[in-house]
Amino acid sequence: MAAADQIKTLIQSFGSDDEARFFATAMQIAAAEARKGNTTFAEELKSAIDKAKVGRHGPKGLLKNLPVNEAQKELSDLLEVEYPRVKLQDMVLDQNVQNGLKRVVDEQANVELLRQNNLSPRKRLLFVGPPGCGKTMSAKVLASELAIPLFVIRLDGLISRYMGESIAKLRMIFDAIRQYRAVYLFDEFDSIGTTRTHGNDVGEIKRVLNSFLLLIEKDDSNSLIIAATNLPETLDAALFRRFDDIVFYPLPGKQQIVEYFETHLADLKLAKGLNYTKIADMALGLNYSEMNNICMDIYKNGLIYGKKELTITSLKTYIEQRKKPF
Repeated sequence: MAAADQIKTLIQSFGSDDEARFFATAMQIAAAEARKGNTTFAEELKSAIDKAKVGRHGPKGLLKNLPVNEAQKELSDLLEVEYPRVKLQDMVLDQNVQNGLKRVVDEQANVELLRQNNLSPRKRLLFVGPPGCGKTMSAKVLASELAIPLFVIRLDGLISRYMGESIAKLRMIFDAIRQYRAVYLFDEFDSIGTTRTHGNDVGEIKRVLNSFLLLIEKDDSNSLIIAATNLPETLDAALFRRFDDIVFYPLPGKQQIVEYFETHLADLKLAKGLNYTKIADMALGLNYSEMNNICMDIYKNGLIYGKKELTITSLKTYIEQRKKPF
């Protein structure tokens, strides 16, 4: 059965309407029961938690439940919100990336233990790597593993839509970060994170960057703040020390490509002479998004044209169609 401290936390979080803490504690109880061998009960509890979250929240409901004041309701135009259900074990990633994400989840799951020993969990993360290599999906995984929502902030839209008001809007976002525990993903971070000495930067972007540096430095929330960029070389040097961890996302290597296609083409028959190692050799240089599109093309063409197996010739065609011409 649940430990006394966990039952106490459940009651406290219910009484204070701290939904994220309530669900996180419930998931910890389920995990503890699974470790004891009570797998049936653990699965039933996890299922009940998932149903409870879905029942309480649609995407719009999450924003409605943000404890913000009237002025902050404007954030509904800036935040995209979802409650992801993808798990870390569902992803095909470089081992270093997997280890980094697992470390974040483990530290967040043991936050009370760390704080009792004057330690803080990782909560400010910088995701760096080419497009389509798993940065956004990783933010979804962290939200799912911690049973909290994901809010995506489009910084390029913040600048273009609210020219002259960007700093005020950014402060509102950080107020929400402090008041409501979630994963907050600042996507396309290079749109504001470029070096402050860059001669072509407009004053508005420099001011927003300075404000971001100040706000993230002062942040004492329980939320996770993630910035994602495809262009780390353009970022201001002062940004890097503001993050607890920097996770580098490489293009998938041969091992990851084999694993990806084995998983996503498992229902498909391969023609004689074709195997997943050969597929990986042909697909080197592609990102996960492009490989996903190739899998979708293969299945769609199989349905439409009645193709029952994948040949080397057709695979080459699918890959060439998805490879960038530049």
